[in-house]
Order: sequence, then C-alpha cells, then structure tokens
Amino acid sequence: MVREAGGLHKFMNWHGPILTDSGGFQVFSLGPLRTITEEGVTFRSHIDGSKHLFTPEKVMEIEQALGADIAMAFDECAPYPCDKEYAIAALERTTRWAERCKKVHSRKDQALFGIIQGGVFNDLRERSAKELLAMDFPGYGIGGLSVGEPKDLMYDVLDHLIPLMPKDKPRYLMGVGSPDCLIEGVIRGVDMFDCVLPTRIARNGTVFTHKGKLTVRNAEFARDFRPMDEQCDCYACQIIPGLISGI
Repeated sequence: MVREAGGLHKFMNWHGPILTDSGGFQVFSLGPLRTITEEGVTFRSHIDGSKHLFTPEKVMEIEQALGADIAMAFDECAPYPCDKEYAIAALERTTRWAERCKKVHSRKDQALFGIIQGGVFNDLRERSAKELLAMDFPGYGIGGLSVGEPKDLMYDVLDHLIPLMPKDKPRYLMGVGSPDCLIEGVIRGVDMFDCVLPTRIARNGTVFTHKGKLTVRNAEFARDFRPMDEQCDCYACQIIPGLISGI
C-alpha cells in the first residue's frame, strides 16, 4: 500500500530524510517468539500468532518498496549479556547477511548501510568493522549497543570502534536517544542517532526541555498554560492553549 502511494515520502507528505530499519533489533526483542537460522528469522506475531519469515532478501524487498532514503541491512543483534561464542556467531551471520542484502539491493536512490556488531567485545567490533568496510557501504550503523549494558561500557566500545570507521561516511549509533548519550556520542564522532525514547516518554506526559525533563501530568502544572519550553519554537510550545479544543 505504501509503495502504491508513491513511497514513504508521499505517503507521509514528508520531504525530509527518512531511514528504515531492517527489523533485526525488533526480531531480537521478540525473544522466545523467534527462531534464528542461516536462512533468516522465523517469528510469530504477538498480535495474532501468525508465522512469518524474514530473510535478508525479503527485508530488502520491503525496504525498497517503502522507499526511504536510507535502508539498513538485516543483522543479528546479540543480547547483553552474552558469551563471546554467541557474539562471534551473531557477528559472522551479520556479515553473511550483509553480503546477501547488498547483492539484491538495487534501488539507486536509496543508500544501504551495513551494521557493525560484536557485542561489548572490542576485538569483535574491530573484526566486524573490517569485514563490513571491505564491502564499501555508503554508511555504517553501530548496532547491538544500548541493549542493557552500562553506559560506561558502551562508551568504551565507541572509543575503540569509531576511530576505525571512515570519517567521510555517516557513523550511525542505533537505538540511542537520551540527551547525555547524544552528547557523549557526538564527542566521540557519531553523526546519526535514532531512538523511540522521545515519543515513548511523550506518550506518558514527559518532555525534554532546556531545563531538563518536564512531566506535564504533575499536579503543579494542571493550570499552567505557559509553553512547555519558553525557549523552544516548535509547534507544541507555540500553540495557544485556548485553541487546543478546536484543533
């Protein structure tokens, strides 16, 4: 349906850049509902229990149909904690899947990024980076972080990995979005981030402001009609409270 509508840009009427993930992390988050093999990942829907198979080829078909500017290769995201043997197996499969993704990806107006894995093991991160850099992707994601490991451990991995990545291609830290991690990532050379955190906390009445977190559901703000952040010029902060009911 999105393809028939002209792709995500026309479907959303959004003319800025769009990136689609491959589903690797989402499949990882399903836990016991999925089975990983060399062919791909078989999983059952948490909605109706129906069975599905994601392969690198199928993921590329979907992402090209969606038509985002950047598509991510299908990868296996190792959990934290995991032993080194598991991390090695996930890394090797991620490399093989990346090769399969690149082989079938043909959309010229879409950049395909590879995803570096290796868990919290610096030698495996170095190995994954070398294997994917040899494939000459136009950009690289750093996957498998922000999955439960301490932040100091994540920063240590980034300190080791980012100097190994090309400076003339985007370096994308996946799944990271808290303000402190954004700052620490940029300091280390990260160019791109993504995270559900801003929308997740917004659904629960919390926003990030220049002064820190603000929870608008707190009783003290029940009759506070000021903007959430008086320094912000976004739609939510500029709207006149009295007009809300008429939107």
